[in-house]
Amino acid sequence: MNISDAAKHTGLPAKTIRYYEDIGLITPMRDLNGYRVFRETELHKLTFLARARALGFSIEDCRALLALYEDQSRASSDVKRIARAHLDEIEAKIADLNAMRDTLSTLVQACAGDSRPDCPILQGIEPSRKA
Repeated sequence: MNISDAAKHTGLPAKTIRYYEDIGLITPMRDLNGYRVFRETELHKLTFLARARALGFSIEDCRALLALYEDQSRASSDVKRIARAHLDEIEAKIADLNAMRDTLSTLVQACAGDSRPDCPILQGIEPSRKA
């Protein structure tokens, strides 16, 4: 299977597939003419990588997860450690977004939204002044 067929099969852009090859996540065979040939093994890895990236795992996490996936003597605790760390990052981002939403919501509610120049939103964004 060539790269365009692999892209269709996995839902990944050809550019992403080439990038994954450049950084060593996959190693497709090469035809006599130098074209990439994707076997079922590479398609499976590409699908795995697409799913892991969709879950927000970094490239390095994907590299580690793929290595663990291929290691039949892996410990599930190693996989869980990577996933737990990523989940912790997601939860921290959610907490930050919730705090931003709460702050902005308070500022929007405090603003009259009329023709007067005073605006609590701008005052809330303004850097605090030191006396």
